[in-house]
Amino acid sequence: MISQSVEYALRAIVTIAQHEGKPCTAKVIAQITRVPEAYLAKLLQGLVRGGLVNSQRGLHGGFVLNRDPHELTIWEIVDVVDPILRIRECPLGIESHGTTLCPLHRRLDEAIESIETTFRETTVGELLAPTGSVTPLCEEAKVFSLDARTGRVRSRKRSNSK
Repeated sequence: MISQSVEYALRAIVTIAQHEGKPCTAKVIAQITRVPEAYLAKLLQGLVRGGLVNSQRGLHGGFVLNRDPHELTIWEIVDVVDPILRIRECPLGIESHGTTLCPLHRRLDEAIESIETTFRETTVGELLAPTGSVTPLCEEAKVFSLDARTGRVRSRKRSNSK
């Protein structure tokens, strides 16, 4: 249903979001997501042009999200990379059908609409792992704990493989 480019872009965005505002290099993103680095570089340029991520140059540079992951939807990423088109008129060009879709194309468009709704309602933040669960795209799960002395939350990594 979605293109490989969209799949790769979603992997990249989730990886960037997991870095919690710290710049993440294309090389690191490529390693984590298992996306060829040259292809990923082109995708990241498109995500920058689309306003979803920022690119920071320099020694501590990399890519960061432009917005909070809990506000960025899957739909917005899909729309920048490879928009899903609805069926608005007969794809066969049958004049008598015009904008009145036949049962086949109406059902296909309803399926597309359902996917569009799900993508619009799902944020990148929802794709990040809750405490103690499987971390997307990683062999490790993030575990958060409360420091009894300071009352601050701290994180450590825990292996998912057991």
